[in-house]
Amino acid sequence: MPEYGRAIQNMVDYALTIKDRGERQKCANTIIAIMGNMFPQLRDIPDFEHKLWDNLAIMSDFKLDIDYPYEVIKMKTLTAKPTPLPYSQQEIEYRHYGKTVVGMLQKAVELPDTPDKDRLIYLVANQMKKDYNTWNKDGVDDQKIFDDILNLTNGAILITPDAMKLETIIPAVNSNNVNNNNAKRKGKNKNHAKSNNNY
Repeated sequence: MPEYGRAIQNMVDYALTIKDRGERQKCANTIIAIMGNMFPQLRDIPDFEHKLWDNLAIMSDFKLDIDYPYEVIKMKTLTAKPTPLPYSQQEIEYRHYGKTVVGMLQKAVELPDTPDKDRLIYLVANQMKKDYNTWNKDGVDDQKIFDDILNLTNGAILITPDAMKLETIIPAVNSNNVNNNNAKRKGKNKNHAKSNNNY
């Protein structure tokens, strides 16, 4: 464990060579005391000493035969793989929009016809346009978004370009290209200055 350094590891390795159990126990107690003094700011943390004994067991490769004052961590626990997280396998027809957008459209279908519903549809449509542009840098016209909304709501929400105008999405500028162009301009300016100084 790098945080304890080579000296502590050498002490642990030496403890493993001590044949007398009593002397081995004293050596282990001394090692724990030194390890604790290395991090005095952590002494108030709950189970700090317990963690030190866990670390001693790990550093000895779980081969140090002593009387541990705590139930120390086991090797199988240390190397055990976490339980895989259950991921939803639900298919999304328009993956670039995501489940949240689809869910909001379904919620909008259930709402009564009010200005709040129209506002929600407008906000969702603009978000869809932003999402689409994230995946397709060539841009998208409003009619495509309206067609997708019609399809995702099974015809329940019909929007025409005359009824709704979405926000204009400006394509993101690649910062690397901007930096490269600026560097080229600076290089040209320097060369130009040098050529002027030759006269």
